Amino acid sequence: MKRITGLLVIVLTSVGLVSPVAGQGTLLTLSAKDCSYGGEIKSIEAVDTLTVKFTLCFPDPAFTAKVVQDAFGIQSAAYLQKTGGTGDLLTKPIGTGPYMLQKWDLGNEIDFTRFDGYWGTKAKAKTLIFRWNADAVQRFTELQAGNIDVFDNPAPADFATIKGNANFQLITRDGLNTLYLAMNNNFPPFDNVKVRQAVAYALDKKRIVDNFFPPGSSVATQLLPEEMFGYSKEVDGYPLDQKQAMALLDQAAKDDGVKLPIESTISYRNVVRGYLPQPPIIAQDIQAQLNGLGGGKYFNVKVQEVESGTFLSEAIAGKYPLHLLGGGADYPDASNLFGFWFQGIPASYGKDYKDIEAAVALGGRSTSDTDRSAAYLKVNQLVKDLAPMVPIAHGGSAIVYRAGIDGAQASPLRRELFYVTQNPKSDKLVFMQGAEPISLFCADNTDDETSRACVQIFQSLTAFKVGSTEIEPSLAEKWDVNADGTEWTFHLRKGVKFQDGSDLTANDVALTYIVQWDVKNPLHKGKTGDFAYWTTYFAAFLNAPPAK
Repeated sequence: MKRITGLLVIVLTSVGLVSPVAGQGTLLTLSAKDCSYGGEIKSIEAVDTLTVKFTLCFPDPAFTAKVVQDAFGIQSAAYLQKTGGTGDLLTKPIGTGPYMLQKWDLGNEIDFTRFDGYWGTKAKAKTLIFRWNADAVQRFTELQAGNIDVFDNPAPADFATIKGNANFQLITRDGLNTLYLAMNNNFPPFDNVKVRQAVAYALDKKRIVDNFFPPGSSVATQLLPEEMFGYSKEVDGYPLDQKQAMALLDQAAKDDGVKLPIESTISYRNVVRGYLPQPPIIAQDIQAQLNGLGGGKYFNVKVQEVESGTFLSEAIAGKYPLHLLGGGADYPDASNLFGFWFQGIPASYGKDYKDIEAAVALGGRSTSDTDRSAAYLKVNQLVKDLAPMVPIAHGGSAIVYRAGIDGAQASPLRRELFYVTQNPKSDKLVFMQGAEPISLFCADNTDDETSRACVQIFQSLTAFKVGSTEIEPSLAEKWDVNADGTEWTFHLRKGVKFQDGSDLTANDVALTYIVQWDVKNPLHKGKTGDFAYWTTYFAAFLNAPPAK
């Protein structure tokens, strides 16, 4: 221990120690010995009761956008320790946001109630109810019947009907997302680059977009949509070329002993996303396209639907030879989506993509747009050449409200904040999405339905303005950064309360981050223990076991 400015500071240096529940005047700090562990964070320090300082190993121009994310919604340090980092933490959350959990009726609905102790503008609706149904047509039926006020992701065929009906409000989102077919090179023959390239040539992506995606969608020629920084106009995607696909497969069979037809399985989850509006149908169409190549000579592919939470965990862990997944931007920059795919969940595609991972890291660390563009150009070219996945589509999406709902909004990042929304004829607002949240501890989460529930309860240091990607203060009322962008100091608002009545302090912020960063911390548990967004945004865990 050491004393700084008269306050007791508990220093946790590269070990998994946790202080007792922090009392007044007791401050938490965790520091890496140095930056050789490979991550972005060098230290996290509660400077005083309302000040938190992050020291980075290298500059990060997206740092304030990263700390917005629901994974970094601030938890109560006392509650983290009381729950042991799991258990009630997953299903009975305590946040600082405008809504607090009233009841989670598993399998049916989640009921939120207005938090009257909220520091900001109080929620307009006293009660917020989340329901879910995987069928987009059924979600629309529920709206038409008056059982709900708003639902997410209408079926592509319903866009025109909804838009032409004065009883509804359809608000569209840009396609800041990508659907891809991942190929794991730990599963032969997908360890053969000619096979992966053949799959890329074989798929008619335009057919998929035209038949199964809503208006506003586009064919993906690379992983990022053209609107996002990091898209490289110099890189062309794989055109539909079945002759080239068959030639590559014949060559792989002749030169490398690949056995034809290739037997495999495409795994997916039946959860609607902006990038995947009709999961079973799209999976089956890809299956049909591959199995139809050369009259069935080249592929005999099956499809399997996997429960949502299991699918995410197993896809992240690299359990599937082929799977349909994608991502929507959490902030509109290449460091987000590339970081998630190649730093957060790289095992999804197997091994030996270190050059891609290095280029992604370089792009995320530079403050020069020229240098960043060069790094991302390399990423895009390597992804095309090595084909760890086939980019398929950038999906347009929408959210639909009943007419007369006040504060109707669509978040471009799929994180609608319903505290500004109200049915003037009722004291409750009922929302329906595609699936049930997996948990309400978003630090250990990669699921959009879960995230949308979390942001009603939790807040981060910074925030995006409602319906926007513009950053504004949240739990931190202001922040400072040093000249080289490696020291970020956040000054917390006074008087912020958690939903159990306790005060927000810098220790709550520090421990929220520390339990994710430090693998040896006894609170580093969550639901799965993956904490995928940590490595997505900050490159590496502290005290991580050696890679196998």
